[in-house]
Amino acid sequence: MPALKSTFSSRRSSWWIAANGLLLSLLVLAGCFTSVPSARVRTGTEVLVARHFDLLRGKRVGLIANHTARIDTMHLIDRLMAEPEVHLVALFAPEHGLRGTAAAGEEIRDGRDVRTGLPVYSLYGATRKPTPEMLAGLDVLVFDLQDVGARCYTYISTLGLAMQAAAEAGIPFIVLDRPNPLGGELISGFVLEPEQASFVGLYPIPLVYGLTIGELARMIQGERLLPGLERLELIVVPLEGWRRTMQWPDTGLPWRPPSPNLPTFEAALAYPGTVFFEAVDGSEGRGTDAPFLQVGTPWANARALADTLNARGLPGVRFEPVTFTPRPRPGAPHPRYEGRPLHGVRLHITDRQTFRPVVTGIHLLHAFYHQAPPSFRNAFIQRPDWLARLAGTERLYELLRNGATPETIVASWEKEVEAFRQRRRPYLLY
Repeated sequence: MPALKSTFSSRRSSWWIAANGLLLSLLVLAGCFTSVPSARVRTGTEVLVARHFDLLRGKRVGLIANHTARIDTMHLIDRLMAEPEVHLVALFAPEHGLRGTAAAGEEIRDGRDVRTGLPVYSLYGATRKPTPEMLAGLDVLVFDLQDVGARCYTYISTLGLAMQAAAEAGIPFIVLDRPNPLGGELISGFVLEPEQASFVGLYPIPLVYGLTIGELARMIQGERLLPGLERLELIVVPLEGWRRTMQWPDTGLPWRPPSPNLPTFEAALAYPGTVFFEAVDGSEGRGTDAPFLQVGTPWANARALADTLNARGLPGVRFEPVTFTPRPRPGAPHPRYEGRPLHGVRLHITDRQTFRPVVTGIHLLHAFYHQAPPSFRNAFIQRPDWLARLAGTERLYELLRNGATPETIVASWEKEVEAFRQRRRPYLLY
């Protein structure tokens, strides 16, 4: 509110003060000033820093983190090492390693951090759950990883197993919350069935689940999605300024690729749909400049595929015929079909808010499957067991083989998605 000028008469000043006071009161009642909007979202890490690490002072800390755990240009590891009242004593590395450069599936080994000399324990090698020996002497275990909002992304499996380990060790588990890049409203895909549980899908949740990683931690504990968490002291340091409608570009935060093959937000947005192509006779674009934004096979008719898919009018996306050749790149040292020209489509996301990645992925699978020669059609699904792991069910493969339309496949998960939407409500923070 601008200051009143001293040249105003006292009577006019009184009138303006009263009028502006009434306006301010009405705005407060309307909820306009219940919180002051910030220039960008603040992560749980930044909130903890602003609180002068109150949860960690005087404690011996273990940190599960990678390259995404940053405060502006400074890594959380370095910030904790500079804090005299916090004793960072152990680091834990997920898939892709502490620096986020290892390829998908590449084993991470124990070691020492070259910058700090601290031990680095691998959670993607001989063990995927912190052992009692790793946690010995710790007072608290802290988790700070940027998730992508898809069930098959392994960071959320690391989350749950680390929660179990902390519960068994009798130490608090602190999650520094981060935005879900896909937003908090999009929920899509089959709910994982128990027989498909694996490290690429540990919980009975949809493929896209619409929770921040802190909210998911609360649900894992509250719904007993893993055993042994009843007595865990779980603390979530929440985001500031985040709303459920926000996708990553709305947060004002810089995109730091959570893994080498998700170099852009658009790749992460497409990932929950194009990841199905890891299971087929084709490529999901690893080893190219557009991983997960283009898919292809050695035999496809690219123009016909693009025309078929564009004719379906899928929201927020158009398809361009493309030929690409996978070659070794950082994060994809040995891509499938290395050196072979592949034909397919490239996704151009025209409206990220209306784009539906899993639905789009079903249409892609369906189009390629039905373009394949009839004698080769079933062979196109090269790894049906892996498709079931990714989808969370064998039903997707069965529906494709039985000639179901994409619309029928999508409709088959709607009831379970709605049940999940209701089940998650007690755990929402925003």
